[in-house]
Amino acid sequence: MNDAAFACPRLLADVGGTNARFAVETAPLQFEAVAVLACADYPSLGAAIQAYLGSVAARCSTPIRHAAIAIANPVDGDQVAMTNHHWSFSIAGLRDALGLATLAVVNDFTALAMALPQLGPAQRVQVGGGAAQAGRPIGLIGAGTGLGVSGLVPAGGAWIPLASEGGHASFAPGDVFEDAVVSQLRARFGHVSAERLLSGPGIELIHECLSGKALGAADITRRALDGDCPDCVRSIDVFCGALGSVAGNLALTLGATGGVFIGGGIVPRLGALFERSPFRARFEDKGRLSPYVARIPTWLIIEPYPAFFGASAILTGQLAEQH
Repeated sequence: MNDAAFACPRLLADVGGTNARFAVETAPLQFEAVAVLACADYPSLGAAIQAYLGSVAARCSTPIRHAAIAIANPVDGDQVAMTNHHWSFSIAGLRDALGLATLAVVNDFTALAMALPQLGPAQRVQVGGGAAQAGRPIGLIGAGTGLGVSGLVPAGGAWIPLASEGGHASFAPGDVFEDAVVSQLRARFGHVSAERLLSGPGIELIHECLSGKALGAADITRRALDGDCPDCVRSIDVFCGALGSVAGNLALTLGATGGVFIGGGIVPRLGALFERSPFRARFEDKGRLSPYVARIPTWLIIEPYPAFFGASAILTGQLAEQH
């Protein structure tokens, strides 16, 4: 779609359990007035959007009529109730309240998956070996407040994103320590999902199981990066190893020989800790299929707002269908 098709700016949002990120798209993939609002500061998503729109009103020469929201939640029908936050809304009701002609609401990792083909070398970093096969399925996994899982399947020159809740699949321990962690968590929670370990709260649970002490995820990460807390370093290593194992499972499940991308808010902050972690070794540790998985590349997404790219693509597609 060319610039002329942007008769008015578009609103894009990436809503997680902790923060909501907003931007105005004024031309294809041209994102302006990016802002990050804390979800806890607003009683509803509509209130957060209204606050953002109020802050950028002077920069928009024409009213915003089209919007796309990527949200960390299943989207099935008109009603959306967030799993990791208290916001809930009707898509049609929110569209009407905001005076929009079009409002696309999709799972955040569905939007992130649609961004993957658009990310260039400056927006991703390869971790380990392997080489992508063109036109093959691509996997996506990312840890933040929760664990997102998605992928892309090629279809006649286009891509179909997968709306997945794979983060809630059961976690399979990969070593004796993880056996002990899962045993403790099963006693507390019953079902132990991958998200239970591979998230901000998951890092806290891993550290508590390891050290017997409660500490926030941000403090665990900071002290691990500083290197002054062996238990924190070990907790991050366990987290990265478990993430590698689950990412390898995703690669096998999808046949993702087009590669696997790592998104989310946690891993990009780990820097060298992630590079030297057990992530890639655990990714490849798949028994008889280890040689198969070793040929699959893994990339860390370093673009700060990648979901905007996918939300834009989804909104563009929906508008094209309407016309």
